[in-house]
Amino acid sequence: REQFKREARLLASLDHPNLPKVSDMFETEGRDYLVMDFVAGLNLRDRLLRRPQEQRIRGLPEHQVLEWCGQLLDALDYLHSRTPPILHRDIKPANIIVTPEGLAKLVDFGLVQQVDDEDQQTLTVAQGRGTLAYTPLEQLGGDVGLADAKADIYSLGATLYHLLSGRVPPTAQVRFLNPGSLPELRGPGRRVSRRTENAVFKAMALHPDERIASAAEFRSHLALETSTGPQLAFTHAPPDTWGAALRAHRGALVLTLLLLLAGLILSLLPGLQA
Repeated sequence: REQFKREARLLASLDHPNLPKVSDMFETEGRDYLVMDFVAGLNLRDRLLRRPQEQRIRGLPEHQVLEWCGQLLDALDYLHSRTPPILHRDIKPANIIVTPEGLAKLVDFGLVQQVDDEDQQTLTVAQGRGTLAYTPLEQLGGDVGLADAKADIYSLGATLYHLLSGRVPPTAQVRFLNPGSLPELRGPGRRVSRRTENAVFKAMALHPDERIASAAEFRSHLALETSTGPQLAFTHAPPDTWGAALRAHRGALVLTLLLLLAGLILSLLPGLQA
């Protein structure tokens, strides 16, 4: 009971646009409950599954995934910067809801952990160690002291891998036993930049010392700007196709062509008059 109260107070203290707000707690029939704000929208797992099969296997568009990623990195930076830091420990597509306004929310804090170097007590509502496909090796052993902010970085990297490729990544155990079992992100039908692929693989490094260390570093590897909302949160990822780029800027292109044509006519007038 006291552990639950500590957990509730911890979650109630969080205030970030990309995290749900805990507003109350109560007990009934010997069970404890947290009351969180309702988050309208579709989680990213369902968003991917609702796509036609031929589109699902190509994953979601890179620029869209990176827009959400920028918001999630803001949330992780906020959590990991608390004193002591707070780990989510169960980041995965099903735990990310995108609202109708385009705001990415990191939900389900059932495995949240407060890291205190002097007191390695785990604060959890539900017992568990995360979801295997998105969980790093150091989190699977059950030793709280082994997991730090890099564990959440691994989970977010695995989540990006799933969203961009349309495939659930192999577990850390499988990758440890079978080096090279993680297929490349780039491939036929999947327009993923080399920069993004490299950043995702570095975030998913099996050994924590070889992994991206923080949300800020992850953002730097992806060349993302700081984002606190659904605005475009990427600087390098192009639209899916040149056709999409042309459609997006059709008005500007038409105006540019008209100006060029007018300039050409004016330059030819003296010769025609002569």
